[in-house]
Amino acid sequence: MRKFNTIAFLALAATLVFSCSKPVDSDCPKDRFCTTEFRMIGIGFTDKQGAPTAIQDQSVILVRTGDTIKSMSNAVVNTIPGAFIVVDDSYTEKLMEAGDDIKVTATSVATKQTKSTVIKVSGGRCACHIRKVSGAEKVAFD
Repeated sequence: MRKFNTIAFLALAATLVFSCSKPVDSDCPKDRFCTTEFRMIGIGFTDKQGAPTAIQDQSVILVRTGDTIKSMSNAVVNTIPGAFIVVDDSYTEKLMEAGDDIKVTATSVATKQTKSTVIKVSGGRCACHIRKVSGAEKVAFD
């Protein structure tokens, strides 16, 4: 009986050792240095005079997959009229290194007009943070 327990223990130990032997992100550069900052990319919605305006029914879609993006940071920023966080670092690994198109849509509370724009944001499995490649900073309602 004692011999069986020793063999079982050695088999379990070997399994644990070999299952954890592959380094995480082995394809990423070893000299990569990431900061602890948490990046967010936002967009502003304005009325036709350029003043910030309240919005509703905001949606953010990753065009490549059709997935809805929900930034964790919007709970804080949504207290500022017209300000909206499109994407943050929690989506870094879901974005392509070359950049992904993200469609942002919102409706003006005042005029009920809906506007959309597309911004391009890069990320990737080996990226430390997201980065805005192109797209509008502000969207004006007519």
